[in-house]
Amino acid sequence: MLEKWLFSGMHGSLRKPSATSLVYSFSTRLYSLAFCTAHTSSDLYKSSPLIRSGPALAPAGSRSQLTYSTIAPKSTVKFWTAKRRSSTMVQTSTRPGVLKELREYMTAHDIDIYIVPSEDSHSSEYIAPCDARRAFISGFTGSAGCVVVTLEKAALATDGRYFNQATKQLNNEWLLLKQGMQDVPTWQEWTAEQSEGGKVVGVDPNLISAADARKLAEKIKKRGGKDLVAVDKNLVDLVWGRDRPARPQEPVKVLDQVYHGKPSRDKFEDIRRDLEKKKSDGLIVSALDDIAWLFNLRGNDIPYNPVFFSYAAITPTSAILYINSSKLSSDCKTYLTENGVSVRPYEKIFEDMQSLVQNVPTENTRKFIISNKASWALKRSLGGDTNVEELRSLVGDAKTVKNEAELKGMRACHIRDGAALIEYFAWLEHELQKREINEIEAADELERLRQKQDLYVGLSFDTISSTGANAAVIHYKAEPDNCSIIDPNQVYLCDSGAQYQDGTTDTTRTLHFGNPSEMEKKAYTLVLKGNIALDVATFPKGTSGFALDTLARQFLWKEGLDYRHGTGHGVGSYLNVHEGPIGIGTRIQFSEVPLAPGNVISNEPGYYEDGSFGIRIENVIMVKEVETAHKFGDKPYLGFEHVTMVPYCRKLIDESLLTEEEKGWINDYHKDIYNKTNGYFPTSSIALAWLERETRPI
Repeated sequence: MLEKWLFSGMHGSLRKPSATSLVYSFSTRLYSLAFCTAHTSSDLYKSSPLIRSGPALAPAGSRSQLTYSTIAPKSTVKFWTAKRRSSTMVQTSTRPGVLKELREYMTAHDIDIYIVPSEDSHSSEYIAPCDARRAFISGFTGSAGCVVVTLEKAALATDGRYFNQATKQLNNEWLLLKQGMQDVPTWQEWTAEQSEGGKVVGVDPNLISAADARKLAEKIKKRGGKDLVAVDKNLVDLVWGRDRPARPQEPVKVLDQVYHGKPSRDKFEDIRRDLEKKKSDGLIVSALDDIAWLFNLRGNDIPYNPVFFSYAAITPTSAILYINSSKLSSDCKTYLTENGVSVRPYEKIFEDMQSLVQNVPTENTRKFIISNKASWALKRSLGGDTNVEELRSLVGDAKTVKNEAELKGMRACHIRDGAALIEYFAWLEHELQKREINEIEAADELERLRQKQDLYVGLSFDTISSTGANAAVIHYKAEPDNCSIIDPNQVYLCDSGAQYQDGTTDTTRTLHFGNPSEMEKKAYTLVLKGNIALDVATFPKGTSGFALDTLARQFLWKEGLDYRHGTGHGVGSYLNVHEGPIGIGTRIQFSEVPLAPGNVISNEPGYYEDGSFGIRIENVIMVKEVETAHKFGDKPYLGFEHVTMVPYCRKLIDESLLTEEEKGWINDYHKDIYNKTNGYFPTSSIALAWLERETRPI
């Protein structure tokens, strides 16, 4: 999901990339026909480059259950845009010896160990090509991971979603730290272990949070390392040199109030009330989606995320947006002025923060608030612990509770998006009876169908279009030179979403166009039962997603099965498809934030059998207050409202595993889908027939 969608204006019209962006576009259809390998998913594994895995060499007394992988090095990685799926070539280790060059810079800066995080200066999950430093230096392009380079070794740490991908993309210079596996250290533990004997660890302070830097420094010193030091000049950028893509400078637009529901000046006042309660002098905001929401603006600087590079400062008397003013339209400037906003250059943030602190009276005991995910560099510019309090994002907490306008938009956009998916699955089933279709061609067609929908802007992430064994790769990404022909006799998993002016969608459906095996049907039905169990849950106010996670896994657990990813993530309102701080899963942070009415979250249990098939079912659900016969402790009780409008796959359901209540729930859900979407197919008898068949009562 590190790809880029391009649009001009709020309606998503195509825009020609600037020559300075170092982005090269191709016609996807011609490219995929020329380069996409026509093979089944089983052939994919037979024809892959040599892959080796095994225990890594480790010094005595260190942990030995590390894995490494070696494949032929790759010089480029293809990223797909959301508009017509043009291919964007982003360099990753384009020349031999990049690790050698990095180590030379490390030596010149007196650094023994250098950390390369995935994030940008704003702790973004998705990043612009210019910030893909970890991908450049390692060749690994998954959205999560961290690189640690010593003068002798290089390690990449990532989670279970990307084990297969990392094994294929890393060459034999790299150690793969499989995070979450037994006896495998975290990247922080491995870094501290390597620092023994007084070694110096360096990191770009813009790319690591102040909290993470503090914890890492403690680990390093505890293991006998000398220190964690801030290296202001990014060493990977020095290696990358002139080949590094330019920072995006895309235009910013004002979001209509019918979609955002609350003017910025009112949001500022809410923040100021919070500041007064906390006795704070001001809030410095660095998360890009927080800023976009707070100022009711949308941009296009980050792939698939309608955000723009910026910082913001809210004080009791001012609101300042740090942004390149050339990106602001006249409407933007007028809107900002009307809402009492001053504009300063993006590059002035650290200089202004230093001046801000210097002008605070010495007798003042109030502090400035930053997010606990804000960069170490931002905290240093404010003078460190003396002047700064780190909290969970005040803006993020407000943003995750959608207002009525945002909830209305989420309902509406999911109906339109559901209609596009229904038409797509009907088309795909029909076409597979006549000809071969590869994974990329199929995803292109889905995008074309979405583009017909009102208020469409672009994709919310790169479509996961996966057949057979590819579906077992949780974040699989079809490439033009390494994709599969969709096999109608194997499982097909499609995880996709779109950005609309009135909301963001994220839907996964797993289908079978032939005769599924008994195990495929059983796995699908167990996952479906978990999906239903979470959807119908009732729970008291104050319950977190951490507490609800077992509801979705319980039926798999009874069979000794499970999945290596979270069950749900927050979803933005025409913003990031992954939105914190809420979530459903085993991450400890999900226990810190209770679910509340207005939260929008995904419900996506799954099961994956490596080398064979993968199952995932994902709906977007919204938290609401529900009526109960009693209210123990005078607490309100909460439940969910589902908004995804796409039928489940009838062929994959083993009805013998369902209770009568579950069958009734499915029938009611399918009836709702039919009633809300059947009017979208006046010229497609194929789509309407597919919808009628898939929604008939069980």
